[in-house]
Amino acid sequence: MKEHRAKDKAFAPIDLMGAKKTGLRTQFAALCYRLRKGKPEVLLVTSRRTKRWIIPKGWPQDGMLPAQSAAIEALEEAGVEGKLSNESLGIYSYTKHHVSGRAIPCVGIVYSLKVKTIHDRYREIGQRKRKWFSLADAARRVSEPELAHIIRSFNPKQARKS
Repeated sequence: MKEHRAKDKAFAPIDLMGAKKTGLRTQFAALCYRLRKGKPEVLLVTSRRTKRWIIPKGWPQDGMLPAQSAAIEALEEAGVEGKLSNESLGIYSYTKHHVSGRAIPCVGIVYSLKVKTIHDRYREIGQRKRKWFSLADAARRVSEPELAHIIRSFNPKQARKS
């Protein structure tokens, strides 16, 4: 079999790490943004264990639309609420490191959320930091190349609201 080489470093092949098809997991993520002086800023949070900059994301929730699950994660992890888009911005791949030490291959489906409310108190306030970044700075801070591409190319004018 020929080795696949990505022509654009913004896209990386998924590493299934020998997992069966059922081993690949899906999470729903929120690209939380606001406009400051007409320019978009993105809210990043730190991951709980490694303290890397990420966007809020979580597992599918029974009976909810994917975008709704992403909005719940934004509230729990970043303490924000707002206007949600039901259309995804894109998909990125990453490896989630479970507390058991097991590596779980994942894809994250990203939905935009225009922040209207920022809460001072929220569920994971003591476990994470949150900070606003320009699109370029946010793209540099995240470690997943495909997510960085989604952030860099984000245009709030094209984000559809539900």
